[in-house]
Amino acid sequence: MGKLLEADGVQGMANTELTCETALAVGRAAAMALAGTEGRRPKVVIGKDPRLSSDMLEAALVAGFCSAGADVQLLGVLSTPAVAYLVNLYGADAGVMISGAHHSFEYNGIRIFSGEGHDSPDILEEKIEGLILDGAATFPCPAGAGIGRVTSCKTAVDDYVRHLLSATDIDLRGMRLAVDCANGSASATARRLFPALGADCVFLNDQPDGINIHENSGSIQIEQLADFVKKLKYFAGIAFDGDGGCCLAVDEKGNLIDGDKIMAALAVDMKEKNELPGDAVVVSVLSNLGFFRFCEQHGVTPVSVKAGGRYVWEEMRRHGYALGGEQSGHILFSKYAATGDGQLAAIKLLSLCRERGQKLSRIGSMMERYPQVFINVRADAAQKARYAADTALAEEIRRAGESLGRDGRVLVRVSGTEPFIRVMVEGRDFEEINRLAVEVGEKIKAGIGAP
Repeated sequence: MGKLLEADGVQGMANTELTCETALAVGRAAAMALAGTEGRRPKVVIGKDPRLSSDMLEAALVAGFCSAGADVQLLGVLSTPAVAYLVNLYGADAGVMISGAHHSFEYNGIRIFSGEGHDSPDILEEKIEGLILDGAATFPCPAGAGIGRVTSCKTAVDDYVRHLLSATDIDLRGMRLAVDCANGSASATARRLFPALGADCVFLNDQPDGINIHENSGSIQIEQLADFVKKLKYFAGIAFDGDGGCCLAVDEKGNLIDGDKIMAALAVDMKEKNELPGDAVVVSVLSNLGFFRFCEQHGVTPVSVKAGGRYVWEEMRRHGYALGGEQSGHILFSKYAATGDGQLAAIKLLSLCRERGQKLSRIGSMMERYPQVFINVRADAAQKARYAADTALAEEIRRAGESLGRDGRVLVRVSGTEPFIRVMVEGRDFEEINRLAVEVGEKIKAGIGAP
């Protein structure tokens, strides 16, 4: 079967790749791993996004957990960061989020959090995976009172919103906002959160039907929100992704404020308030070159890690950093959460605007964004391995990057979850980087034997 648990858990097309059988097996193995040798009775909380398959996978997970003697508390439809927060608040041994993240509704995933709200440690995931893949493994089959109990939590939304409200004391009264929930998890909480801060809001795409998640909406497709805000003269537009982990914004002119621009503004503000340990921000290697130049100009140290929110958090946790994130709008605040929280990022950004008395366009213009071109080269496992071993090709790519000088770069990375080798080229001249991206893509194709 290969590796089952990737960086963000089990993922795949629901009912064909990610089946009920797999979900049941994950629940049963996780319960056994959490019980340990002492045979204690674990408690698990489960949240989900509103896509069609989430109820089905939830039922299978619950069956797996309970059949192995774990108690389950159902949180209902909530964001991924909400589950990460509530697992600790409710004293559970683990939390599970059922979400396909940024993918279309046909896909789904299972992500496991530790009792502290962090992504589950590698040792736990390895144990769970080993139990699932070991055909000879035996599982407990408790009977009677030993079977796990299922309860539903009635206060999850209120508890999470209360947590978010504690992150700011800034009043957003009179601020006109357009909030796009992507027909995803944020639909469950945004209507309570932003009005509670005094904002005058119109909510868009907050009626999920299981199929319409990300449909021409949210941070994945933000163009309609930008047009809406510009035309109707709102202060700002806020867009979330399907599981509420990411936030992007548009200013009153309809310009995109991505995760890099949000982090740039927040980093300077936090540094001025002595709230930025080491004057450092942790970002992915995919952050825009303009972000790194901005940091140089403002005395902020950008700490770069490989792509993925998990790696950002690990670096933040290891060194005690307060702020980190990705260009996608997956932004982490270690004081409040161990994973990216789109709604938290939104209120932090809007609070900064109100505190400084500035429009979002002024905040967004602090950082110059360099043009970027992305190309995906399709590659199977053998071709990925061929690319990794080709030192001559690596040297050609290095020289291509050097040709751009200090104001440009070429970044090539092998996707761990999809059949692609990804090429990113950035610089000041779009035509130049576009040409170079095509050239690098063709060199990779030739090197790995791709058509």
